[in-house]
Amino acid sequence: EAVTGAQLIAEALRAQNVEYMFGVVGIPVIEIATAAQAAGIKYVGMRNEQAACYAASAVGYLTGRPGVCLVVSGPGFLHALGGMANATINCWPLIVIGGSSDRNQETMGAFQEFPQVEAGRLYNKLSVRPSSLEVIPAVIEKAVRTSIYGRPGSCYIDIPGDFVNLQVNKSSVKYVECCLPPPISMAEHSAVSKAASVIALSKQPLLIIGKGAAYSHAENNIRRLVDLCGLPFLPTPMAKGVVPDTHPNCVAAARSMALQHADVIILLGARLNWILHFGLPPRFRQDVKVIQIDICAEELGNNVRPSAILLGDINAVTKQLLEEFRKISLKYPSDSEWWKRLREKIKDNEERSKVLALQKSLPMNYYTVFHHIRELIPKDCILVNEGANTMDIGRTMLPNYYPCQRLDAGTFGTMGVGLGFAIAAAMVAKDRTPGKRVVCIEGDSAFGFSGMEVETICRYNLPILIIVVNNNGIYTGLDASAWKEMLKFGNPATCVPPVSLLPNSHYEQIMSAFGGKGYFVRTPEELQNALKASVTDKQTPALINVMIDPQSERKKQEFPWLTRSNL
Repeated sequence: EAVTGAQLIAEALRAQNVEYMFGVVGIPVIEIATAAQAAGIKYVGMRNEQAACYAASAVGYLTGRPGVCLVVSGPGFLHALGGMANATINCWPLIVIGGSSDRNQETMGAFQEFPQVEAGRLYNKLSVRPSSLEVIPAVIEKAVRTSIYGRPGSCYIDIPGDFVNLQVNKSSVKYVECCLPPPISMAEHSAVSKAASVIALSKQPLLIIGKGAAYSHAENNIRRLVDLCGLPFLPTPMAKGVVPDTHPNCVAAARSMALQHADVIILLGARLNWILHFGLPPRFRQDVKVIQIDICAEELGNNVRPSAILLGDINAVTKQLLEEFRKISLKYPSDSEWWKRLREKIKDNEERSKVLALQKSLPMNYYTVFHHIRELIPKDCILVNEGANTMDIGRTMLPNYYPCQRLDAGTFGTMGVGLGFAIAAAMVAKDRTPGKRVVCIEGDSAFGFSGMEVETICRYNLPILIIVVNNNGIYTGLDASAWKEMLKFGNPATCVPPVSLLPNSHYEQIMSAFGGKGYFVRTPEELQNALKASVTDKQTPALINVMIDPQSERKKQEFPWLTRSNL
């Protein structure tokens, strides 16, 4: 019995429990998408390879099984590089399958010819081309396995155009079974007891939870650790919700102070990169003791020499620490001087946010907008959030109660991920948690990267709520009258500030163009009404375009997560 390359690819992916494929089809990969659907894989046709690749990577983070991004040769492949890099830097599993020129035309200047395997090596854990149809299932198994074993990341498979419709006899194909689940490793016992004794002696401990902890489903053990030991904790942006943000031990609202004064820091699947200011002074104490827990040996000891290194799966190692603390029964006192200082700072910062949130002036500021969003969106929704100020303030103002339910620009600080992430989250939610909403909160600039994916959302009828927080620009913008004045000086290309976008752009009309519901709002009342209507209608995609003060910014560096220079 004969089988085509396209069928082999689709069946091998299905055999490895791959459920979702996103892409933009064309010659030579159309048949691969058709075969994938026939094999029971859900195919989502996107409008740009970049968004398709972001979507596939988010599936990997949300489910622990890579999504697939399918692209054509040359430019199609190149447009997906952003998603590959973003996945690898975020440590999310992803498979990209790219068509490439026919083998017999190599070096001849074939249609869209490009050295894709070599180019892919920079962005992926594995970049390979199967040497024959017979080995396709084995190559796909290796790619899926590589993407999820150890530190997760992206893998690229190059498929020559002539492979797609080429046929081979089934009997000569090297079929392989589904790869085993990733092995779970534990830290050495001596490292665990060393860590426990360092923590026991600390006066000002701080637990930092990273998205590695969310990915490893460590939430139950981490909550137990926080409760058992009474430790203050700080989540990195995408780790929000591993322990609910509303937990009394969450010190996110006193972030700078907690980092600056902690004498012992326990890193649970978080890296000492720019997001945590590299663990160095002046943001940290010179003599801070770091206990590092990570799945990747090469990460241990980066930037700061640790006091204890625990190599292993976050969930398994947390369990080891729990067992150790049950033996020595450590309970950090809640009436300590450290807790008193932290609570004072939290109260102070929350008061200041509240004052800004309750301002009645129009146009609204960010804090007012987020205050109303927080009051009205479902507690268990998946939050996708990107932009400059929109993401920074959204992170502090919108609580997460469950793990893996905040998706943002991530370690790579990638703008333009929002709609791809939202589509992925909605596809996964539809299958696994029907009724769970996806709320995608975008800056107007961030929305522009992949705004046309609104058509994809409407085509697949995904009830995503997009909220565009519109300040007419990147960081800041101009209002309509200032814009008009500016144009009097001549050509906009020579006189308009580079951060400006067109004032009062009606982004909501993009949604209504494709049959979803669009709302244009300027006041808190209009915002509340639009939110209530969108949350109540669980069937229809919606976009709320919220006009805010073009000069609204975050309050001066109480939450100095990103300074301008970092964006």
